[in-house]
Amino acid sequence: MDFDTRVKTAIYRWFAATTKAPAAAEIAVVLGEPPGTIRDAYRKLFQKRVLFLEPDGETIRMAPPFSGIPTQHRVQVGDRSYFANCSWDSLGIPAALHREAQVLSRCDQSLEPIHIRVTREGPRPVQVVAHFAVPAAKWWADLVYT
Repeated sequence: MDFDTRVKTAIYRWFAATTKAPAAAEIAVVLGEPPGTIRDAYRKLFQKRVLFLEPDGETIRMAPPFSGIPTQHRVQVGDRSYFANCSWDSLGIPAALHREAQVLSRCDQSLEPIHIRVTREGPRPVQVVAHFAVPAAKWWADLVYT
């Protein structure tokens, strides 16, 4: 496994175990590497669209489907609560973890709560519609907005 893949795997394991984004220094300890080397890997993973970093170039805002910041999209998996970046990613967290979950979100227009039960077979039917104003191919042009 190449080094960037080892860093990516460590990031996703950290998110799964802690529900939070890891600092470069934390991944450095996990992998036994200098923090600067990890920060370089973070930037490479950002360039490959694996991570989305804050403007400081080393703080993870998104490691899809996981969000490094609180959002309106919470995903309850057992006794852990994760934040997703968007409605689509809220379904990706249970899939990534291979676990059942409850998605707790809200409609952006009506502010009505949205609750979706996700089993290992997928989400249970609910009366909601997800609208994506920007085509997926253009999401990375402004990932925070989309």
